[in-house]
Amino acid sequence: MDTEGQTPQQLYTDIPPTKIRNREEKFRTAKNVPFWQWVGDNVFPRMLRARFHSLMVKGDKEYLENRDKTKATIFYVSHNNWWDGIVAYNIVYMHLKMRLRLMIEEMNRFPLFQYVGCFPINKKSAQTAIKSLQYAVTTLDKPDICFWIFPQGIIRPPFYRPEIFQSGLAYLAQQAVKKYGGINLIPISTQYIFLREDRPEILVQFGEVEKLYSADFDKKEFTHRLERIHETLNDEQRNNIGSANFDGYRYIYKQKQKWYKRIETRLKNIGIKDPKYKLKD
Repeated sequence: MDTEGQTPQQLYTDIPPTKIRNREEKFRTAKNVPFWQWVGDNVFPRMLRARFHSLMVKGDKEYLENRDKTKATIFYVSHNNWWDGIVAYNIVYMHLKMRLRLMIEEMNRFPLFQYVGCFPINKKSAQTAIKSLQYAVTTLDKPDICFWIFPQGIIRPPFYRPEIFQSGLAYLAQQAVKKYGGINLIPISTQYIFLREDRPEILVQFGEVEKLYSADFDKKEFTHRLERIHETLNDEQRNNIGSANFDGYRYIYKQKQKWYKRIETRLKNIGIKDPKYKLKD
């Protein structure tokens, strides 16, 4: 969403951008083209490293061990800011070493994303949106597919409550079970915060894997259940960070300390004799 010239009160809207623009967009199927994959693998990690001090993950090992390894996975995640898609790319391709599928609204602005696993969704009408969801189901046919979905359907502020999902997530899960016999579902909570560095840090927490094999459920009730699961995970992560509890997190990358930070660390360590209280360079 273009925020130039807007007041803070105008930063968020309940109306999807494609509905506001109300225009036709070319549909592009998701592909994995080696050249553009190489470009993405070189560009997107550098983008994160240039803006964030670190990227940490928690619960990813449990996901890799406990998922049904014969089925694809749907990750459902809050959409709070511009960086969410870049984080998805880095987590799936650079960390999990799997293949990403991601729906992007107004993808006509970023057509090359088609070649790294993305495809568009146009929400100007229910008919155009369902076409993208029907295509999305066809991408869930391989166990190395990680389908990253923002079920709120629109960018919301951090900590927006209550979490309200649209029906697309339930539709995908139900159709994947019918077509492929099952699907892995896993909530992910992401926080972008300043800790003790001069740049923000990204903390990504994987929730528990739900291996879904039955399509016999009401989509509305199922959606509400997933809302509460994700909201609970989000609140748990935020509360743990607030109480300085970082148990289970591992660095995917961490910036080396700048020269001025090294000097600051050494000055802070002056007079501290107990090694357990000394800050590390």
